[in-house]
Amino acid sequence: MRIPLPVRSGILLASLLLSACAIRAAGRQKAATQSGSAATPSDPILETMRVELARSKANLKMENVPAPYYIEYQLSDLDEYSAEAAFGALRGRGRIHTRMLRVVVRVGDYKQDSYYGPGEGVADLAPLDDDPIALRWQLWVATDEAYKRANLALAMKKAALSRYTADQPFDDFAHAPAVRSIQPIVRLDFDAKYWEAAIQSATNLYRTDPKIESLDANVQFRAVNEYFVNTEGSEVREGYAEYSLALNGTTQAADGMRLSRGPYYVASDWHELPSAQQFQADTTKMVATLKALREAPLVDEEYRGPVLFSSDAASDVFAGMVGQNVLGIRPRPGESARTAEEYSSNYKSRVLPDFVSVLDDPTVKTFQGKSLTGSYQIDDEGVRAAKVPLIENGQLVNYLLGREPIRDFAESNGHGRAAPGRAPTPSIGTLIVESKQAVSPEDLKKKLMDLCRQEGKPYGYYAETLAGDINPRLLYRVYASDGHEELVRGAVFNELDTRALRNDLIAVGNDPLVSNREGAIPETVISPSILFDEIEVKRTDGKNAKLPDYPAPDLISRH
Repeated sequence: MRIPLPVRSGILLASLLLSACAIRAAGRQKAATQSGSAATPSDPILETMRVELARSKANLKMENVPAPYYIEYQLSDLDEYSAEAAFGALRGRGRIHTRMLRVVVRVGDYKQDSYYGPGEGVADLAPLDDDPIALRWQLWVATDEAYKRANLALAMKKAALSRYTADQPFDDFAHAPAVRSIQPIVRLDFDAKYWEAAIQSATNLYRTDPKIESLDANVQFRAVNEYFVNTEGSEVREGYAEYSLALNGTTQAADGMRLSRGPYYVASDWHELPSAQQFQADTTKMVATLKALREAPLVDEEYRGPVLFSSDAASDVFAGMVGQNVLGIRPRPGESARTAEEYSSNYKSRVLPDFVSVLDDPTVKTFQGKSLTGSYQIDDEGVRAAKVPLIENGQLVNYLLGREPIRDFAESNGHGRAAPGRAPTPSIGTLIVESKQAVSPEDLKKKLMDLCRQEGKPYGYYAETLAGDINPRLLYRVYASDGHEELVRGAVFNELDTRALRNDLIAVGNDPLVSNREGAIPETVISPSILFDEIEVKRTDGKNAKLPDYPAPDLISRH
């Protein structure tokens, strides 16, 4: 007999009320049995997710449709503060508290399931308070929708795969042991007035250079606490904090070329950010660098020869050319490649010189006294983080994997990570570059000069910082005669790619730098400086912008 919707809703509400009372009673009973100040109270969010998951597992079944073999709930609690200043004035600030919920229901089995298209889960906002009724209703609605989508997706997936004759040589979903890890709640710790004053004071330095066209700074602090339960028995509460401070300035050279600088600082503890005084000094240095860039000569039209990268610049090279290519992202159905990235056919092949190795280790929390934002214990699919050797003596030996297997790799190594409310994908945690032939930065510079002399070149290049597209932002000529450096502008790299990284990288420094990187998923790259024997550097062919048509306002206010 079909029960009318109002009656069904009343029955469900009564069920939820009874369950909520049971949760509260269980919590009181648990608290009563604990003794001492070290006792940890029950978490109402985790308790509610656990109870509703058990109800869904027991009751979720439509007629003539398979029941789910796997369900997971993930809730991300975000507390975020941000402030922005420009030209010495605060122009925005705010604090946001939000919760994102994601529900995944899988129909089928580990070999072939419904995780495809609409079956990849349902995401929605979650209630901000800890009311179990509100949260369970939200979970119920999302679970019901995810189940319906899963059954539709499984049919779509089978139809898509039927066009290919070969069977998929790996499972759709990897088995993983249940884990239980309940870590302390992470909370933000900062003084808003202090940081707002710091960014206002720093950006007020535009007054020292009338040709500065923009000077802004921002702080963004966030605490994220992740809650995760699944029908395999995993229960996780893990959080992290990320404190970032960023500066950006632009100017124009006499020929109209736009020039910019954008240093930023990221740490998991605000004490590791520059103090207000240091940030002021760093801004003063940046403004001076913009002036020097305006006055710097253009690079020669073409250059091919040795280029030295600082550890900061090298971290961008390894993040983009290694970090993105060792991700075990499964290609689209019907494709024979091992992964969707550039290293898809390089397994057990040489991708770096034989004196360079790369690993990813999210379990490391600090390096040389600095916190690592890429550190975590459990990934966003309920799998313990693991140290993964990726490239050993130049040879690719592994990929970073979540619970979606690829050819030759049937299990997760704890690198399935997700931004709040998004589906997990393989991602780096803490990528570490090592060398068994590391030399000092001074020796690297000397080697650069020696190469230039051997090739009859008056100078080589030193890249101090790069832009997001792996092109130089601060680039210097290093003269072979005496080693003095000259700032230049307007350069781009040509053919700086994975092939150059494999064949033209000839030396590595002993000066590893921690680069905590901004993004929806916290990451860290630890890289030393590197030397290439041959990179093409050429002048950009981008068109210069027009200079301002009239001068900037006076710095003295007139009424």
